[in-house]
Amino acid sequence: MRILHFDCFSGAAGDMILGALIDAGLPFEGLQRALGSLALDREAVRTERVVRAGIGATKLHVRGEEAAHHHAHQEPHGHRRAGSAGDAAVAEARHVHTHRTLPEIARLIDGSALSPSARKRAVALFERLAETEAAVHGTTRERVHLHELGALDSIVDVVGTVYALEALGIDRVTASPLNVGGGTVATAHGIYPVPAPATARLLTGVPVYAGGQQAELVTPTGALLITAYAERFGALPPMRLERVGYGAGTRDFPDAPNVLRVLIGEAEETAPVRTVVVIETEIDDMNPQIFGVLVERLLAAGALDVFHTPIQMKKARPGTLLTVVATPETRAELTAIIFRESTTIGVRYAEMARECLDRESVTVETPFGPVPIKVARRNGELMNASPEFDACVRIAASSGRPVKDVHAAAVSAFLARSRESEA
Repeated sequence: MRILHFDCFSGAAGDMILGALIDAGLPFEGLQRALGSLALDREAVRTERVVRAGIGATKLHVRGEEAAHHHAHQEPHGHRRAGSAGDAAVAEARHVHTHRTLPEIARLIDGSALSPSARKRAVALFERLAETEAAVHGTTRERVHLHELGALDSIVDVVGTVYALEALGIDRVTASPLNVGGGTVATAHGIYPVPAPATARLLTGVPVYAGGQQAELVTPTGALLITAYAERFGALPPMRLERVGYGAGTRDFPDAPNVLRVLIGEAEETAPVRTVVVIETEIDDMNPQIFGVLVERLLAAGALDVFHTPIQMKKARPGTLLTVVATPETRAELTAIIFRESTTIGVRYAEMARECLDRESVTVETPFGPVPIKVARRNGELMNASPEFDACVRIAASSGRPVKDVHAAAVSAFLARSRESEA
């Protein structure tokens, strides 16, 4: 399986995505041919090698309507006041943009030389965009004009990315959480806080955060493409890395590379990697008996694991480190339980990747009765087999034998069964 991972530490814009894919090895001539079938001038699209905070990257340029855009990824707006240069940018955006409706864009795509599946995917992307814009502006999908997304350079970004992912043979796409930036952005309807309304709606359900840059780091085009293709958001999945590409934004921040990174490779044949959140807090002023109740309630609420560790805190005070491992979806509920049931006044959390072995339960026959065994495998290879201890205790009590004898008999029965299956 061929995997592509978008590393969105400086956000994502359509030109950055396509630039990164070109940087990672997409033949530019093939892209020109695909875009030329949209009745676009082959010379309208070009690339430039640039440097962003010390990182070499590919910058994509589209001649014609590019100057009409004023995303802060390309032009800084920061926090504007009424009557400032932001108003002029809005007025220019209103007058220069070429508006296209969804049917017009669909006709362009349907007449292209893209594969049938790529044409269908591209049209579906603009349909999703139209629905988003319609919901934001209180109109219908058929009547909405796509503003920035209906301009030439954004059509190039969307159609080019659809073509690129197919041409590169990508089977699966993942992405990191998206840095949306900060400040405000000028649009055809006025100045809005970052992320802009359509961008925010497209990012619903996706992990995002605000970095230190006062700029719009995720544009509507970027949000549309990343959320449409990424199957999951989190850490880099296990892969045998083959290619790395960097797509540049227009601005060159002095303290951080304004680039989108893509990593492409073959999936490693390992156990599935899942994203978990680890919640921690130190406690030094709580009745120790409460920890038992706290652990039970956290597990009942969906925590994957809970444990507490003796630690030494400042001023040599003895304390306890509470650690909770959970799915990201349950973090808020579990944090509320920690605050409600303990004396802590603050927690910290971080997302991590977790790899687990494939597990199943089998039952073996022993002289003392049937015993369930937990079996763990990795890529089909047996890694571990452990009798269920509670079952061993129960059987030992009913048979009058030591637990260690029941446990040993269960292990012996499982090994004998495994040898028979291999023979």
